[in-house]
Amino acid sequence: MSAKAQSTAVADFVARLFLSSIFVYAVIGKITNYHATAAYMTAFGVSTALLPVVIVVELLGSLCLIFGFMTRIAAAVLAVFSLAAIVIFHHVLNNQAAIIVALAELAFTGGLMQLAIHGAGCISIDHYRRRT
Repeated sequence: MSAKAQSTAVADFVARLFLSSIFVYAVIGKITNYHATAAYMTAFGVSTALLPVVIVVELLGSLCLIFGFMTRIAAAVLAVFSLAAIVIFHHVLNNQAAIIVALAELAFTGGLMQLAIHGAGCISIDHYRRRT
């Protein structure tokens, strides 16, 4: 593998780690502050019965990104999930902080869409499975 290909493989892996980090952090927050998260969801009219589903989607999706397993599917699911979160929780753009949060969510979604289109790269279970 050439030096350029090695650099690209490492960059792809690091990008997946960066994208997954927001979901790992969110899962930890939702689990450790379960009742506060449930109250937040209720305030926006979302059933708290969905909270375990949200936790599982974020956890499994982030693990799939980290390990590069079923990356395209996981990235697509997390992208749709992120767009839903923007619509439900970040639709009131009445101050600069709210706008920045919504734009950050869109940026994450863009990165997830790139993964869904192009896949995980060489340092991944997906790549290994294709080779065998």
